[in-house]
Amino acid sequence: MPDKNQKKITVLGVGNILFADEGVGVRVMEALEDRYEFPENVSLVDGGVLGLNLLGTICDADELIVIDAVKNGEPPGTLHRLVGDEIPKRILAKNSIHQVDLLETLTACQMIDKVPETVIIGVEPEDIENLDLELTPIIREKVDDLVDMALNELKRLGVTVRPRIAGGASCA
Repeated sequence: MPDKNQKKITVLGVGNILFADEGVGVRVMEALEDRYEFPENVSLVDGGVLGLNLLGTICDADELIVIDAVKNGEPPGTLHRLVGDEIPKRILAKNSIHQVDLLETLTACQMIDKVPETVIIGVEPEDIENLDLELTPIIREKVDDLVDMALNELKRLGVTVRPRIAGGASCA
């Protein structure tokens, strides 16, 4: 049973897996789930392109780590970490509807006075326009870096994760 004094931490992977690198947040979330075990106060959520439908999930968190493609005019593969005032400025410049929905959802959390501390980690995409279920090679190579960035954010919040044993079994 989780300690009621522990912060609720949500790691949220967002994006559309049908459009190549647009799905990187979801792919990183899959890697985290496959490779690690998390304490009860940490929730891993595949947010896809749910936008405002994630209001309850986001507002329930004390700490929110969002993983996404971050289009910022940098070379493909550039890693990003956005906090505080950087978030609205960068999201408003996006071409993706789900990123605007994310900002609207965070704004809606403000209206009910329950805004989690939020960090967005991501990578500059190479292709978010063409239908393709696979990440481009340059972005596929950055998945492990994004996994490490997410784990570092969790470590910063005092969370210890355990690697899963090969084959999906875990030690109890």
